[in-house]
Amino acid sequence: MTADVVPDHGVWFRVDNGATAGGVRRAAERLGRQLELSADRVADLAIITAEITSNLVKHAREGTLLLRPARRNGRAGVELVAIDAGPGMADLTLSSTDGHSTVGTLGIGLGAIVRQASRFDGYSLSGRGTVLTVQVWDGPPPEPDWAAGLARPITGEQDSGDGYAVREVDGRRQVLVCDGLGHGPLAAAATGAAVAAFRSAPVGPPDVVVRHLHAGMSHTRGAALAVAEPDPATGLLRYAGLGNIAAMIVASGERRRGLVSLPGIAGHQRPAVGGYEYPFAPGSTLVMHSDGVVDRWDLDDYPGLAGRAPLLVAATLLRDAGVRRDDACVLVARGSA
Repeated sequence: MTADVVPDHGVWFRVDNGATAGGVRRAAERLGRQLELSADRVADLAIITAEITSNLVKHAREGTLLLRPARRNGRAGVELVAIDAGPGMADLTLSSTDGHSTVGTLGIGLGAIVRQASRFDGYSLSGRGTVLTVQVWDGPPPEPDWAAGLARPITGEQDSGDGYAVREVDGRRQVLVCDGLGHGPLAAAATGAAVAAFRSAPVGPPDVVVRHLHAGMSHTRGAALAVAEPDPATGLLRYAGLGNIAAMIVASGERRRGLVSLPGIAGHQRPAVGGYEYPFAPGSTLVMHSDGVVDRWDLDDYPGLAGRAPLLVAATLLRDAGVRRDDACVLVARGSA
């Protein structure tokens, strides 16, 4: 598929042949120009996209790529997330070095991506596939994100009824995960209303924010949603949720801890909203996801992943635990970047 205007939640592409790869490259160039990147950076973006899609076509299995804007502090860049279930790489750092190849080619693909990107990251396991994340900015990239997520629509739909948002207001860092009831445009509209209400919500703990979202969604079909607030200063995480949003705290050497959401549908009836506090030690990770992601994942199955960038963690879990028969969303957050 192609997209003349890429929305902020992005566009997913299934990359399985050269023709599809060409369409992705052209869409990336259009997005770069839409965001007013310099001509040189648009050219770099074209090279990066061509190399990523070429790798997906040649080496990957079930390769997909998310193309979306990246917006930080009034600036705009382009973000690419490539996911596959192919053979993977035992040493991604070595594979990113010019001249290294496993198929008799020149072996310059990943090296070219690293050189042209403003920010590059990746995670790969032999036999289990690879996730690559790339950002292209004019000038130096912003600081690394303390929270990141991605949402994918059910097979056959263009818009996902699941979504997420991140905000910082008056020293509070808060995240939202939302699952609009059903699928398609009406579910996406419910989640869009939740995201808009979240961004304009009054300053307060998660339960106050959830009540605000509920009041602002009465015109929609409703949604399950949850808001979390990691607070490194106190070593706590505050949380409030309605419906079947899964949320877990993962800490080194400990079993993951599930967080409590109350029954209810935001935007409908008069649900009870309760706020809860949980220990959130330095180095802890918060994982939140919709019911389009099965909850049998275990970060211990991915050596070294728990300490990596939130987007890498989210993309890996979406690949391995997301289901195609439902919208799916994963968000990962830490107390600090």
